[in-house]
Amino acid sequence: MKGRQQADRLRLMKIRTSLHRWVCRLYPGVCAGLLVVSLPAVAAPRVVATILPLQALATGVMAGVGEPRLLVPGGASPHAYALRPSDARALDEAQVVVLIDPSFETFLARPLAALAGRAQVVRVAGIPRVRQRPVRAAGPWMVAGHGTEKRADDSAAAAPHHDTHPSHETGAFDPHLWLDPDNARHIVATLAAVLAEVDPADAALYHRNAEALDRELEKLDDRLRRDLAPVAERPFIVFHDAYQYLEARYGLNAVGAITVAPERPPGARHLAAVRERIRSGGVVCVFHEPQFPPRLVETIVAGTGVRVGVLDPLGEAGQYMAMMQTNARSLRACLAPEAGPVDTDAPG
Repeated sequence: MKGRQQADRLRLMKIRTSLHRWVCRLYPGVCAGLLVVSLPAVAAPRVVATILPLQALATGVMAGVGEPRLLVPGGASPHAYALRPSDARALDEAQVVVLIDPSFETFLARPLAALAGRAQVVRVAGIPRVRQRPVRAAGPWMVAGHGTEKRADDSAAAAPHHDTHPSHETGAFDPHLWLDPDNARHIVATLAAVLAEVDPADAALYHRNAEALDRELEKLDDRLRRDLAPVAERPFIVFHDAYQYLEARYGLNAVGAITVAPERPPGARHLAAVRERIRSGGVVCVFHEPQFPPRLVETIVAGTGVRVGVLDPLGEAGQYMAMMQTNARSLRACLAPEAGPVDTDAPG
């Protein structure tokens, strides 16, 4: 069926091209408009992306052809999502499904094979050259050693990437890998190659879009490195451990997380350890996330004088660049020394 659809699409594109040339020879002044009116639109590939950052990157690659469908809507968390009937229909009709890994989008672990058996599945965690980092333990990550402090997982984080089929629960890798713009560049290149295979008629456009997006991601990487350098050493705590790709890329000094998995509330002993880290570790800011109520963060920082900020690991539809720049502005604003406040409305 897929081969027949591709053949039909190529045949229609050839007809459109031949008719365009013929009309332009006869009526050069009106050929473009006449072609648009006279010929039916060619259906874009049916692409489904699980989360907003993947949808944003796929949207950039598909610009001028179509838009990918999103499964987990804005404001929701993939950690606690359940498929709706409309999602099942979209997966059943999809030609391409883009996800991090079934160990992250656990709502897809069982239905993916049945619902999307006819689709090309792009498992982003399995893309060559996409860097993976091991999951860290919740709470303070700093341990004493030889009179100084170091990250308990430094040696593991520095280990070379191994492309395996991981398990989020067993701590094989941290799935929030889209927060490294270099990983995003490899995702974009892979999406362009997959879409070109599914839709050969628009292959050149996918590759042009991917090349333009790659240049923008490279610029973004340089901008974030420059903007975050002044606050790189300032210690902070995050709501859940979603940001180590961002931290490692730009040398940021996160010293703990309130939770590893936000769907599981932390216990009293764990929260006490986080509060002790705030008091003893010079923590400047604790960040909550818009997908979850801020009450827990507010309770933890009460009476400490520590600032509260917001980091969003998902962003909004089609806004990967904006998400990364907004997070950088939030980090700069909350971590800036008292003597040098940051204008959070300034462009990132």
